[in-house]
Amino acid sequence: MNSTNQFKSTGPIITSLDIGSTSVKIVMANINHEQKIEVIGVGTSSNSGLKQGVVVNIESTTDCIRRAKEEAELMSGSRAGDVWVSISGPHVQSFDSTGMVAVKNKEVTQSDIDRVIEAAKAIQVPTDRSVLHVIPREFKLDHQDGIMDPIGMSGVRLEANVHIVTASTPALSNITKCIEKAGMRVAGLVLDQVAAAKSVLSADEKNLGVCIVDMGGGSTKLVYIINGSVAHTAVVPIGGLHFTQDVAVGLRTPQANAEILKKKHGCALASLVGDDEVIDVEGVGGRKPRAVPKKELAMILEARAEECMNLISNSVRLSALQPLLGSGIVLTGGASQLDGMVEMGEFIFDIPLRRGFPMAVEGLKDVVKGSEFSTSIGLLQYAYDQKKDLYTHHHESMVSTVLSESMSDFSNKVKKFFADLF
Repeated sequence: MNSTNQFKSTGPIITSLDIGSTSVKIVMANINHEQKIEVIGVGTSSNSGLKQGVVVNIESTTDCIRRAKEEAELMSGSRAGDVWVSISGPHVQSFDSTGMVAVKNKEVTQSDIDRVIEAAKAIQVPTDRSVLHVIPREFKLDHQDGIMDPIGMSGVRLEANVHIVTASTPALSNITKCIEKAGMRVAGLVLDQVAAAKSVLSADEKNLGVCIVDMGGGSTKLVYIINGSVAHTAVVPIGGLHFTQDVAVGLRTPQANAEILKKKHGCALASLVGDDEVIDVEGVGGRKPRAVPKKELAMILEARAEECMNLISNSVRLSALQPLLGSGIVLTGGASQLDGMVEMGEFIFDIPLRRGFPMAVEGLKDVVKGSEFSTSIGLLQYAYDQKKDLYTHHHESMVSTVLSESMSDFSNKVKKFFADLF
């Protein structure tokens, strides 16, 4: 109970929900007095009700969300209400659009920017699709292009080049239904890659140009960030599940044991594994465990890793943005943690590559430091950026309340002192 009061006194709760094809992750945090995100609760649950970002079993997905929610609430001592949710899968599509307006009063204001973005997104979107994001790429004022923030500049005609991300309306409705049945409300929907980019990229990487590759359980999601803004998104239909299935078939072992072998002994490059290393592999249907060279496991994983990296390389080439990726590629997500993935990528790509982890947060930072939490932490940062004024106001009102209570308490003590004196 003491921990509950402690957490509730420090600020409002932000909750993120990352629904993947293999697991559901809920992270609860508050904003401390230093205006930093402080993780206070984490809940995870295996998930089999989602495939390629689309709900295939509402009851199963709801139960997984509910289990993760209860675990996070128990750890934090607080209730999860409004949640920020990640959206991914092949049903997500994006494209560029432009808009133009006349500048009022000859100087650009926030009102002009709002109007030009509205003009840019005033396009025909199919009825079965919903707009997730309208992300400004750059502005053009009269004949000057390449402007990132035109507020305060003088001009007559303002143009905006924006990137619009849409998703399947039925897919979003089903995800929302599962969340509400689990006892929470959707505060916002965020593209998976956009959230991951928030937590693993530095400002310099975004400005120099970077491609973030989020390797999940069911698929691999890519987002290209050029000049600090999203320029393109893509999906490669290979994820950690495919690696696990290959191991299960190749070594003739149950899926659950294949997942354990992949995480504990897996390597994406057979050349990094010694010839004399041996692992125990559980048999199928009651058959006895047997000893298998570790190199055999690595060779199975290497074949799938090479295919995955080649598909990513092909996506980068087709985007025509590779010359603009000054910071190269950043791998993140649960499946990227397989040993040898970075080395494999360096063989295939001719641009810099690194593995990305969530940037530092306060609180339970050791629990969420792995790449599999990149999206979850990114959702918290995205939510804070969107509602920063709300949290700042909350802390100001808290300080005011504490000061007034302190002054009132001091005043009562002075009155009591003189009353006792006379």
